[in-house]
Amino acid sequence: MKSIVLSTLTLAILTCLSYGETPKKDPWPDKAAERFKGKPTADHKAEIEANLPSATAKPKKARKVLCFWRCEGFIHTSIPFGNHAVAKMAETTGAYSVDMAYDYSVFTKENLAQYDAILFNNTTNLVPNEEQQAAIMEFIKGGKGIVGFHAASDNFKRWEEGIALIGGVFSGHPWNAGGTWAFKLDDPDHPLNAAFKGKGIWHKDEIYWYNPKNFQGRERLRVLMSLDMSKEENKKPLANEKHQKRVEELGGIDKIDVPVSWIREMGEGRLFYTNLGHNDMTFANRDVLQHMLDGIQYALGDIEADAVPSEGLKLEPVLAPAKDAQ
Repeated sequence: MKSIVLSTLTLAILTCLSYGETPKKDPWPDKAAERFKGKPTADHKAEIEANLPSATAKPKKARKVLCFWRCEGFIHTSIPFGNHAVAKMAETTGAYSVDMAYDYSVFTKENLAQYDAILFNNTTNLVPNEEQQAAIMEFIKGGKGIVGFHAASDNFKRWEEGIALIGGVFSGHPWNAGGTWAFKLDDPDHPLNAAFKGKGIWHKDEIYWYNPKNFQGRERLRVLMSLDMSKEENKKPLANEKHQKRVEELGGIDKIDVPVSWIREMGEGRLFYTNLGHNDMTFANRDVLQHMLDGIQYALGDIEADAVPSEGLKLEPVLAPAKDAQ
């Protein structure tokens, strides 16, 4: 990995020098260092490590994940927490090995051939060029996996096929990071929901809704978890005047549907996405980490799971308990 990145950078430098130009410095490392400022701390890491899950499935073969963590837009402070959790899950479970990357040069057909899945950890507004886009699409359609945490759905705003791949694109978050929200299991018996033991949950995190113009919906996605809109706590944010027009366009508050985790098949490959992961210490929640690890193993091809789209299926969702009963 390092040799590929270095050779690409070396070529860029030599090209610039041949034309008498000064190579442009990548601004991302400095932005990341300023934003993260030494986090996670040793205590944060210890808490994450104390809550690491076990692998649900034994890998069919050695698996390798490319964890990409660059941002061109908003930079989530939870990124290094997610990176640490992903790396430690690899180390302790043996489910996969992982390379961390932030340079777009990794997205070539030749380089991606060594990986079984690409994980987009809270990446925002990514701008891969056309060749890189083609490499990513060929990767998943050819039988590999894509995983997205939280802001992975705030990606690819200039690339419609990329938006469709993830399932949708960010369009606001009425359910902000300071709130504790109710979540229902749309498919409680699904293997990727096993972490929640058949019960809806309450969890503190920031939850998106998606642009209805390109959200793929239940007719294309197998929705695993969504906001439990029967709970008043989840309805309250939508009483804000700025959301009224959209609520009306969607048919009223009783028609609001906010998927949170889903899977889909794309060609011969598999996608797992969860909107969880805005808050730093979401990556120290054992049940969420198990859900994420199971999603990774699904994307890798080691957990078999039904990805038939939700629409038309006779599923019996399980709501969250009353907040004071959790």
